[in-house]
Amino acid sequence: MRVSTAMAAAFLAAAGAASAAAPVSDSGKRTVNVTVYGDDPCPRGSDGEIVVCARRTDNERYRIPKELRKREEQPSETSWAARMRGLEEAGRSSMPGSCSAVGSWGQTGCFQQMIRQWSAARAAARSEAANQP
Repeated sequence: MRVSTAMAAAFLAAAGAASAAAPVSDSGKRTVNVTVYGDDPCPRGSDGEIVVCARRTDNERYRIPKELRKREEQPSETSWAARMRGLEEAGRSSMPGSCSAVGSWGQTGCFQQMIRQWSAARAAARSEAANQP
């Protein structure tokens, strides 16, 4: 207990010394980031302000920015049916209809697996297209 207290005190003393020794270089200028669209002019900054402009095309003016468009799926928003489908897929390799050399229905299972992958890719493309504004 004493060792950890002594180490904490030494750390705080070292941090205080480092911050006291470091020169503070505050030029008093404030930076403002602005996004402008099309041919709109970049606004001028007042005294003590630096204005940084990012330019986007005019057709992006009233749209949600690309960085915010795609939303990741939350686990709490997944239905129980989808969760059960995931559990069934996890155990599918040992069930009839699996695409493996071990077990029954190997060849039929490979065709079923191909169909499942195709339909999953198609559903993913549909949901991605639906999420795009």
